[in-house]
Amino acid sequence: MKDLHRILFVSQEIYPYLSEESPIRMLNRRLPEFFQANGYETRTFMPKFGDINERRNQLHEVIRLSGMNLIIDDSDHPLLLKVASIPAARVQVYFVDNDDYFQHRKGMRDEQGAEYKDNDERSIFFARGALETVQKLRWTPEIVHCSGWMSALVPLYVRKAYAGSPFFEKTKVVISLDNNEYTTPFGTKFADKIMVDGILQNDLRTIQGFAVGYEELMRLAIDYADAVTISSPDVNQRLINYAEMSGKTILRYQENDPQAYLDFYNSLLTE
Repeated sequence: MKDLHRILFVSQEIYPYLSEESPIRMLNRRLPEFFQANGYETRTFMPKFGDINERRNQLHEVIRLSGMNLIIDDSDHPLLLKVASIPAARVQVYFVDNDDYFQHRKGMRDEQGAEYKDNDERSIFFARGALETVQKLRWTPEIVHCSGWMSALVPLYVRKAYAGSPFFEKTKVVISLDNNEYTTPFGTKFADKIMVDGILQNDLRTIQGFAVGYEELMRLAIDYADAVTISSPDVNQRLINYAEMSGKTILRYQENDPQAYLDFYNSLLTE
């Protein structure tokens, strides 16, 4: 029997785990279900934010995938992996968790509505945690679909940190642009925190020593991605222009049309 194509979804937010039915959350739920129904094998990852009810959503820890430490800014941060299923969609979701970064925090903002000061490190932990877990599963994706700015470092890590490994050698990475921006720039040490073996100072020259706003982060993602999708009708036009000038293949906004994503990814696999 022919092996199924594999696609990894690294998504910042998915309905129903974050209860509000926003278009992006609904899309991130529908795409894995649609791809599975059309002959793909999928894996889906999202952060385990503190407002995700573990009992109601029947999350449980995957002991064999938990326990590794990720070093960020010279500090060890234990990685916990939890899993749950969306019964109606038959989609299994892996949750990247950590007591400091996610367990007791609701989304991106605190109770007063201020963005968390360590959102930069939370995004690093999520991106690295998802990729490390996929390797531990020995499950090599042909395409990685990244949704939300918290997944924006995935293209860089795949192309640079894992460049010497055959694991992601043939993987295509796609960054999805939407309208969910953060407003408080990451600190000037963000580039230093990103550094791991395989990433050079020159790879981060566009953000080295600067406060990194949403646009700068997403430009970095576009630089190391193979393709770009537009997931909202009102995406920052400067980012769309940047993607166009980069020469990357682009899927324009397709309202509520997972078939367009399927056709787009099938075309990437034949390149």
